[in-house]
Amino acid sequence: MSQFNHLRKYHGFFKFKRDFETYSLKKARSYEIVIHWLHSKLSRNQFLLLSGILVGCGAGMAGVVLKMLVHYIHYVITNKVHFNTQVFFYAIFPFLGIVLTTIIVVVFFKGQSRKGIPAILHEIAQNSSLIPPVKMYSQVLQSAITVGLGGSAGLESPIAVTGAALGSNYARNYHLPYKERTLLLAAGATAGIASAFNAPIAGMMFAFEILLTGVVFSDFMPLIVAAVCGSLLSKIIMQEDVLFHFQSRSAFNYHNVPFYILLSLLCGFYARYYVVVSQKVEHFFHGLKWSAIRRAILGGIIVSILCVAMPPLFGEGYTDVKALANGHGETILQNSFFRYIPAQSQMLLIFTGVICLFKAFASAITIQSGGNGGNFAPSLFAGGFLGYFFALLCGQLGFIDVPVTNLVLVGMAGVMSGVMYAPLTAIFLIAESSSGYDLFIPLMIVATVSYLIGKWFSPISPELKALAEEGKVFTRAHDKNILSLIRMEDILETDIQAISKNAPLRQLIDLIKVGDSSNIAVVNDKGNFEGLIALDNIRPIMFNPDLYDTMNVRQLMKAPPVVVDIDDNIEVVIKKFDAVNAWHLPVVKDKKLLGMISKSRILNQYRKLLQEYSEI
Repeated sequence: MSQFNHLRKYHGFFKFKRDFETYSLKKARSYEIVIHWLHSKLSRNQFLLLSGILVGCGAGMAGVVLKMLVHYIHYVITNKVHFNTQVFFYAIFPFLGIVLTTIIVVVFFKGQSRKGIPAILHEIAQNSSLIPPVKMYSQVLQSAITVGLGGSAGLESPIAVTGAALGSNYARNYHLPYKERTLLLAAGATAGIASAFNAPIAGMMFAFEILLTGVVFSDFMPLIVAAVCGSLLSKIIMQEDVLFHFQSRSAFNYHNVPFYILLSLLCGFYARYYVVVSQKVEHFFHGLKWSAIRRAILGGIIVSILCVAMPPLFGEGYTDVKALANGHGETILQNSFFRYIPAQSQMLLIFTGVICLFKAFASAITIQSGGNGGNFAPSLFAGGFLGYFFALLCGQLGFIDVPVTNLVLVGMAGVMSGVMYAPLTAIFLIAESSSGYDLFIPLMIVATVSYLIGKWFSPISPELKALAEEGKVFTRAHDKNILSLIRMEDILETDIQAISKNAPLRQLIDLIKVGDSSNIAVVNDKGNFEGLIALDNIRPIMFNPDLYDTMNVRQLMKAPPVVVDIDDNIEVVIKKFDAVNAWHLPVVKDKKLLGMISKSRILNQYRKLLQEYSEI
């Protein structure tokens, strides 16, 4: 009997394969046929678990390949070449990286501008978690060129976007609905972050804190298996010197809590400085009325100059952070022009402080002038150098037994928490990377205080503030999230009768006879919207034929109390309805009437979306 069941399963599979290849729009690859068949046979949870493994392996491998490629380029430049030759690389490569990336974006990717984590959040909220397939490889290519050639940015955000695109397009290929698609999108990003840092818990925290904000979920297994797959690939394939891993540190001593409290305040205000500098640089480059290539040339020149003056700004900079954490801070001086200046201990303090200040400029210029990268690595780099600067300063002031390595590690979590608004991600990332679970107390102190200082200045992450105000990304306000999903085209009534304002009442009566709308639009000779006529308002004169040729539409129409612009978001529309206590409002664009919108349609669409996107 069991043998018969096996034969029936095989027969079912080959019948599915035959029908799939016969009736599908295009002949599928063999592995797609297998997955489609499994999708038809497995339960929802079983298929999601399988999908989490597949997406996690794909995203994890993309992260591993990108990290290894960039690390090898940096290793050759910084370890196999004498400093005198390195200066040449520092002067040329960052410039080439930013300019080449911009040329590739303009020529091959049609000048796409949205990148980084905001791009993922925008697709989740505004495009039903459908990420364009081009994102599965464009971000890897662009960031490899930018950061690989020395751009002062990070690879983690492009890796996260790549993983999210893989998850989204996998779900689209197998016709999964919005919830499953969003879950696999987050799983891909989780695996990418987990592979970049060999930190699966940090990858999951990243998904919960940043990507899934405002999205209700109870299915976590795909995230877990994706994080495990990404982290395992990182551990198996990447060598120890490539991994984001710190070996030397001291045990937590509660006597050092004052150091951590002071560092937390320093991290919080530095994170705010970093964010403000990034915004200023963004506004500067966006305000330039130059071509993309000219902006890239300007940015490339500036970043190259900064890298020549301060070589640790070249690329991600994780190697230099590891040197600080391992107690070899003097090596960063040996690979710079500061090696020729006496009083090395004082110079090391000044040098690390200056690097902290200019890292914000170098990263922002790299990203905003046309390069591709994120703020993950720059915030960790700046935090490590800030912690080392603080430790040196305490030593210079006469304090003894300063926990230098711990301050470097905790500083990384503090600045990342304040810049990314992700304290849990920062805490677990450093704890996993340093095997420093006994550092949870100082990590929690510094990350929390830095985060609260950032929230004090801006309740929403400045990187997302503009999109949040426009209702284009989800926030923790769930009602606004649902409203932001309502599309104007879904609720707009376009079948609206219109009449000239100079038409007689008789013509209006004839129009009413053949229509069923309760409102008739009035337009002028140019077709511009002038006002409305509500049937309830003209009912008393409708049955008086003596007035048909003596009254005209101009005498009967009323200007609406407010009009809705087609580009208004639904939250603005709701406020307009409430302000005038109306149930119907006209929608216009450039004074032309496009249709009517009713409060009842908005409420019906809201209820429909609430049922679709909430847990039932």
